[in-house]
Amino acid sequence: MNNPHASGAILRNIPTDLLRSFVSAIDTGSFTRAAGAVGRTQSAVSLQIRRLEQMLGARLFLRDAHRLTLTAEGATVAQYARRMLALNDEVLALLHSPGLSGRVRLGVPYEYAAALLPVVLGRFAQSHPNVTLEVTSDLTRNLLRRYREGAFDLVLALHDPDSPGGRVIVTEPLLWFAGADHDRWQQRPLPLVLAPPPCVYRGRILAALTAQGVPLRVAYLSSSHEAVLAAVRAGLGISAMAQSTIPADARLLPPGAGLPPLGRLDLRLHGATGRAPQEAVSHLADYIAQSFLAPPNRAS
Repeated sequence: MNNPHASGAILRNIPTDLLRSFVSAIDTGSFTRAAGAVGRTQSAVSLQIRRLEQMLGARLFLRDAHRLTLTAEGATVAQYARRMLALNDEVLALLHSPGLSGRVRLGVPYEYAAALLPVVLGRFAQSHPNVTLEVTSDLTRNLLRRYREGAFDLVLALHDPDSPGGRVIVTEPLLWFAGADHDRWQQRPLPLVLAPPPCVYRGRILAALTAQGVPLRVAYLSSSHEAVLAAVRAGLGISAMAQSTIPADARLLPPGAGLPPLGRLDLRLHGATGRAPQEAVSHLADYIAQSFLAPPNRAS
């Protein structure tokens, strides 16, 4: 790839629209889905990524027919891109609504509340100290039921990609994982660590294993996200979750582990449309959509 500095020119600025398309491609797993997230065509997003690579003089993705994988340079750029976009969005939010106040009732799946939302909500709170955030964690289907009953202003929920409803925030794969020092995935019946119904992961896991004829047993059952992670770490069994919510100390199980693929899930935002939301609700919805962070080391 041509080095933009070869002619002696010094790169001074990186356009944020290029960085936003780059991060969207990471989070959605394809240029096509990224195009929908940033409101451009697939070809336009491809050109933006190519332009960003040319500006930086580095290849950011390894491309094949099935997925986008970050190069080492791409992973480094992704970390800084997320920070730059978050600061950009924080400044805009602060200047566009300096006197924002009110209360927002937000429902979030357990794993996203633990892994990702503190960063996003922390930055929103710094920009809007007069907004009170009431955050409740639960299983997706429970959150959606309570949202329909009027308990929340906004809800983040997991969806099958072909299901209706909500605003797509990120699409990511479900991945198998185990404790770093355990090999329980080799045992049969396969020991599983699961949440009780109506957990979305549970349904996907059991259906995939049953379809493949894998003998299984539920070794540990808990509605607590932290308890599920502790059980996997302790070697009681294996589990699966959305890619960005799997802790860094877990062992991701490769395709060669003999476990069926679990597909992808959308994380979608419900609310702030059709209900004439208060200003604080609308601003938080936009902020989550623009600033949602996924750990760069989990990108694929």
